[in-house]
Amino acid sequence: MSINPKLLEFAKSMRSQATEAEDLMWQILRARRFMGLKFRRQHVIAPYIVDFYCHELGLVIELDGSQHNTHDALEYDNQRTQFLEALGFRVVRYWNHEVLGNTEIVLKDLWNIYNELKSTSP
Repeated sequence: MSINPKLLEFAKSMRSQATEAEDLMWQILRARRFMGLKFRRQHVIAPYIVDFYCHELGLVIELDGSQHNTHDALEYDNQRTQFLEALGFRVVRYWNHEVLGNTEIVLKDLWNIYNELKSTSP
């Protein structure tokens, strides 16, 4: 299946416009720094672009700012999550302020998710 080149170009542009929370999370996840796992950022899973993706675990990490705290945005995010979960992905969401202010708690949660996913994988 071919991915729309415009979607790929948009994902690329999003990498250079990362939020402070996305920058911090990328510094933690990049180059196999977290649990030796390879993550991609602004990865296309058509028709969506996810913030972070780990193929090995089938894990999608989404970071949300205040713009996601409206009724329409929450509904849209819920539809995205349902779509991705229907494809077999595990989707976790963190608020930007959680990543910036409680980084250790977010990482502990990701560590727990890693262990859960590893214990249930074939």
